[in-house]
Amino acid sequence: MHFLNGLIEYYIFLHENSIIFVENYLVIRMEKTITGFSKFSKEEKIDWVVSTFFDDADSARKTLGQYLNSNQIIQDVHDDFIENTISNFYLPYGVAPNFVINGKEYTIPMVIEESSVVAAASLVAKFWSTRGGFKATVLSTTKIGQVHFMYEGGVHELKAYFEEAKDQLIEVTDAITKNMRKRGGGILDIELRDKTAELANYYQLHITFETKNSMGANFINSCLEAIAATFRNDSIQIVMSILSNYVPECLVRAEVSCPIDRLHKENAKQFAQKFQQAVQIANIEPHRAVTHNKGIMNGIDAVVIATGNDFRAIESGAHAYAAKSGKYKSLSQCEVKDGIFKFWIEIPLALGTVGGLTALHPLAKLSLEMLQNPSASELMEIIAVAGLAQNFAALRALTTTGIQQGHMKMHLSNIIKQLDATEEEKNYLLNYFANKQVSHSAVVAAYQKMKE
Repeated sequence: MHFLNGLIEYYIFLHENSIIFVENYLVIRMEKTITGFSKFSKEEKIDWVVSTFFDDADSARKTLGQYLNSNQIIQDVHDDFIENTISNFYLPYGVAPNFVINGKEYTIPMVIEESSVVAAASLVAKFWSTRGGFKATVLSTTKIGQVHFMYEGGVHELKAYFEEAKDQLIEVTDAITKNMRKRGGGILDIELRDKTAELANYYQLHITFETKNSMGANFINSCLEAIAATFRNDSIQIVMSILSNYVPECLVRAEVSCPIDRLHKENAKQFAQKFQQAVQIANIEPHRAVTHNKGIMNGIDAVVIATGNDFRAIESGAHAYAAKSGKYKSLSQCEVKDGIFKFWIEIPLALGTVGGLTALHPLAKLSLEMLQNPSASELMEIIAVAGLAQNFAALRALTTTGIQQGHMKMHLSNIIKQLDATEEEKNYLLNYFANKQVSHSAVVAAYQKMKE
């Protein structure tokens, strides 16, 4: 193509995999694009990536190779999870023992990279195991899917059409829901919702589901598409049909409580008061609430990932629930009354113990076995407890010694590794900082002084 614009000439040439763009005869080459990449073998994918983006291709290839699983059977499983795999990205898999939940003992698997999370959960589990343990209750397990559509006609005609079609909309999913209904699940209700006050001509079919031990995403979406295909007509324009990860009716509560004087060795009453104030601050100050809830999700996500569940869905649903009042608030609550300290959380958790990665990933399957093969409802309770435990640990540290003392002690080993310290130097630094405040600069300074 040739364009004249004053004295400026533009040319676009296609040359192999490059696009050459000439502006005033200045050439810019786009050499990092490629076609047909998905059809390459894994080795070809790796060769192209390391030769295109890395100065030291051999070093990059070696690093990728180190994380490719030497067990080909497991690698084949990993390769089926996503497309264009060139290696594996590993995270630490740890366990937090000594949890007592509803009188039952658990060791909870956690997959997370952040220092001190597993240690904090373990300490809090031990602390509450001698104070009655954690109590947890599933309040509801309803999940939601929606058919979003546009309709320009009269609302009364639409309502009449919906009422006439409602039974048929359920019937068209019979083949999909047959097995789920045998397990006590299926479609609970279909509701027509008028959203035109917020967006012109916008309506939705709001559908509630029970999916028992399955998280149910594929099940719900299949039902929605069948319903949408039956409901559409010349006047109804279907926009999309999709489950919602906001599940305020798939709710679990976890709590701990004990007499105030059993909370802390010294100044227990003052500790309880400061702890409660910390939660109150997170309820009125969104800047604090976000970090407060992030700490809760440290515990929750770690177990969600370990059990092969969808942590992105859990995250988005939890944070939406934290903002359900119109203002973002704490997911946990605290009460100090009549000499009793009570701390609890209510959080939506749409989880599964069958289907998805729960059966496909060997470690996810192992995690569920470690948790004594819980039902989806029991897993909701366990994971809510993990979040509450993590929150208790963070607030206890914040209101007493400060968060950095414990966190940086755990982080000390990582800093030492970055310095490539010998075993003798590592032991020296660990002993040196046993009673000193840890920071990255302080460790580097101590290391350099030791080397002098």
